[in-house]
Amino acid sequence: MKASFDAQITAALFDATGAIFALGDGSVRFDTGEFSAAHDGAVLCAVVHPSGDGVVTGGDDGRVIWHRRGEAGVLATAKGQWIDAIDASAESKLIAFSAGKTLSVIDAVDAGFRRDFVHERTVSGVAFDPKGRRIATSTYGGAALWFARIAVQKPTFLKWAGSHTAVAWSPDGAFVVTAMQDNQLHGWRVKDQKNLRMGGYPSKVRAMSFLANGQLLATSGAQGAVLWPFVGSNGPMGREANEIGFDDSTLVALVASQPRHGLLAAGLNDGRVWLADPAGQGLNFLKADKGAPITALAMSPDAGRVAWADEDGQAGVFTL
Repeated sequence: MKASFDAQITAALFDATGAIFALGDGSVRFDTGEFSAAHDGAVLCAVVHPSGDGVVTGGDDGRVIWHRRGEAGVLATAKGQWIDAIDASAESKLIAFSAGKTLSVIDAVDAGFRRDFVHERTVSGVAFDPKGRRIATSTYGGAALWFARIAVQKPTFLKWAGSHTAVAWSPDGAFVVTAMQDNQLHGWRVKDQKNLRMGGYPSKVRAMSFLANGQLLATSGAQGAVLWPFVGSNGPMGREANEIGFDDSTLVALVASQPRHGLLAAGLNDGRVWLADPAGQGLNFLKADKGAPITALAMSPDAGRVAWADEDGQAGVFTL
């Protein structure tokens, strides 16, 4: 499938049915042709609904909207605030989103449930742990860990100086990793808050994705895809990262993978998209022609398809 949209694509995702694209004009487009124009303004963040049916988006209109093929409905609002980050858990059926300094949690099966957790500084990233019971947020000075359903609590704060811009849990729940404003990652082992310094990037890391049963963390931000080892109880402590697909003429803009599978997709600043098995040899270029930078990239849950989109509104879905 190839498509051309008249707005920049801010996210690409796969639900249980197919590929979905979220756009800067506030609309959501499905690869089956349906579209939902529910936001008044841009879609800033998107995640697959916990049911696997459609996507939940956050917009600069302060609304959280569930889009399905043929219908859309508002799940929550944050008056006067942009929805900056969002995540969802199929395990706990919870959806978490940030607006300004507040992390909010709603329940996909209980419309009356909502929790709001206020931080000292703006929240930039949100991520559920593998069981969907705890939420990590990235903010200035580190990451906060919250229990998703407990109303009154003091979070565990994982400290590291600087501005943290995105956050991820390892698939075993043992580590939390953040991307930082200053061209590096930082991580913590949750059980003892031991720090993991993960630096050496030539540019900011915009994407992090685990693969190979959680044994590798792939990131963007370099001339190739950077792979950090997460084998054993120490993760990448004292270990070097590997880089695959090195090309000194461009940078990897985005990476996409699935935790249980071994394949990695990368979208480049020069418009190309490649697929690789880090355990094997060589790159398979899914999109070999150069063009506008890749702005959205996703791999389907079964690792059988890759969706991409670029800055000019061009998009495509490859079946592997």
